[in-house]
Amino acid sequence: MIDKNPPNHKTLKNQLSSLRRLAQPFFLPLEQNSGWDFILLLISLLFCVGGIVLIILTGLIGFFENIQPILLDKYFGGVVETVDTIWSSWWGLFFSGIFIIGSVCFFNFRHQLRNKRWIHWSFLGIIVLMLLAVNGINAGIGFIARDLTNALVDKQESGFYKILGIYACCFIVALPIRVSQIFFTYKLGLIWREWLSKSLISDYMKNKAYYILNPNDEQETDVDNPDQRITDDTRAFTGQSLSFTLGIFDAFLTFSLNIIILWTISTTLTLSLFAYATFATSVLIIAGKNLVRIDFDQLRYEADFRYGLVHIRDNAESIAFYSGEDPEKAETNRRLFEVVKNFNLLIIWRVIIDVMRRSINYAGNFFPYLIMAVPYFAGEIDYGRFIQASFAFGMVEGSLFFIVNQIEELAKFTAGISRLEGFQSKVEKVSNQIFSTDKDSEISNNSIVINNADLYPPGSTKTIIEDLNLNINQNDSLLVVGPSGCGKTSLLRMISGLWKPINGKVSRPKAGELLFIPQKPYMILGSLREQLCYPTDQNKFSDDHLRSVLKEVNLSSLIDRYPDLTIKQDWPRILSLGEQQRLAFGRLLLNSPRFAVLDEATSALDINTEEHLYSLLRKRDLAIISVGHRPTLIDFHDSVLTLKGNGSWTLQPSSSYEFN
Repeated sequence: MIDKNPPNHKTLKNQLSSLRRLAQPFFLPLEQNSGWDFILLLISLLFCVGGIVLIILTGLIGFFENIQPILLDKYFGGVVETVDTIWSSWWGLFFSGIFIIGSVCFFNFRHQLRNKRWIHWSFLGIIVLMLLAVNGINAGIGFIARDLTNALVDKQESGFYKILGIYACCFIVALPIRVSQIFFTYKLGLIWREWLSKSLISDYMKNKAYYILNPNDEQETDVDNPDQRITDDTRAFTGQSLSFTLGIFDAFLTFSLNIIILWTISTTLTLSLFAYATFATSVLIIAGKNLVRIDFDQLRYEADFRYGLVHIRDNAESIAFYSGEDPEKAETNRRLFEVVKNFNLLIIWRVIIDVMRRSINYAGNFFPYLIMAVPYFAGEIDYGRFIQASFAFGMVEGSLFFIVNQIEELAKFTAGISRLEGFQSKVEKVSNQIFSTDKDSEISNNSIVINNADLYPPGSTKTIIEDLNLNINQNDSLLVVGPSGCGKTSLLRMISGLWKPINGKVSRPKAGELLFIPQKPYMILGSLREQLCYPTDQNKFSDDHLRSVLKEVNLSSLIDRYPDLTIKQDWPRILSLGEQQRLAFGRLLLNSPRFAVLDEATSALDINTEEHLYSLLRKRDLAIISVGHRPTLIDFHDSVLTLKGNGSWTLQPSSSYEFN
């Protein structure tokens, strides 16, 4: 299955729109706010956090000025000077203004931050606060490195060790802040992943969207491996989204705190860095476009390979009966070949990008020496100033080259966005289509009524049944017969509401009043109790009641083997098909629907057991629709519907029907 909308066909605008559809609802309702509202709140968050940090820093400086003014002036003079400059100039009004603006924005959006969204913003604010604190410490370290270097050059031993102690204290303070920031980042990512996964699962399981997205014909869908998109893609998306968002915040804060320092030391060095960063970033972004497409294909091939292995595990017994190891191995190796082939291409492009990125980073190391050597040798700056310029240059360079250094992860992220948003959009679209169709259906509590129905397979023009009229009331029983491939199971799909007629109408009982039992019953992942009660709430029945039902359907041996009904096993593998079919009849008796639809539900049972189970159903107040080929089924049905395979059909009493 190949996704028809690979990411290389999408424009940047579409990618950003996809990102917004996935990310914004976690922080802000998508239907009530535009993308600009979301960006405004992100910027407001920076304003609020920046204002809080400036207030805290000013308070700390005031505190230490009263306790150790000499120490503060001697070793943190640069920090004190910067803060004093802010408050004594228009910068103070500017920072105060943006803090007020940010606070007002959050106040105005307070109604949209309900449903625990304020927790998400609080976590994000704490993380940004810690990032700003660490960047502030890094900016201070630049001044400390300058003084430390000058103390070494001037051989001021006592001053050197004092500054070195302050240097160590900075790392001691920064460590718990950085660790806490990592913890809150992971925690927010986990909360986001849980929220997004639940949202996707809810849409996936609503209105049978899971059924439409997994049709019998693989060509009918362009969404491959929904399981991987809900599991791996959501995990990768939430983690990478936070990583990139916080990385951008970190880069912005690093740039803001160090660019002024670098500018005051050397305007030439600053302008050279801007020009170099613009050129290098443009080259790498253009070269990295191919990575997006290749990473997108890699995700799909990996998912296909994994699904092939899961398929072998789920069908191990059937493969063993056929001794089909060779074709299964060949198919698995084919899928592995696609993984390896695409990954080889991925390796080549990753190496190319990595060589380009490292060359750019290595070249950047020469700029401070080339430009700052002239004023240093001319005696315009001391060596400590030279070291501080190199430190500030490295910090600003790292922030400007953030995208360059993350180009490979960005390619994976872009591919993941395309897959996840494509799945989300498809699920929503299918859910809405089914919902609108269901509104046109009629609900009847007492009967199944089919009026002038023409049935085609979804997406096909081949006629299965033409102009069918049928009325099945309470206590009626209908047997559907016909040659293989004539559309018997398709008719049951239409009765159950899985397929819609092209023309005509179908009235059916409400959900819960009709139960479908296929030839191979569905076995859930759960206990024997859950297996038997499915889909009804298991707490409605006592253990004695369940054991009596198992005895009714000739499964007394199952009680002896598993006296504890809460035990969990691999039931599809442990139980034979005949045992599964008898268990399905027990499930039918417990659920007590008004209508039972049986698709060759006794095909693996002997005639006596089949007679016994149908006798149990005849004693119940329910209508039966059966598909079968055994002549013995005639005795348990009042009418017989014969499908011819060309759209035509006949309906007659069972008393006048004879099996050929």
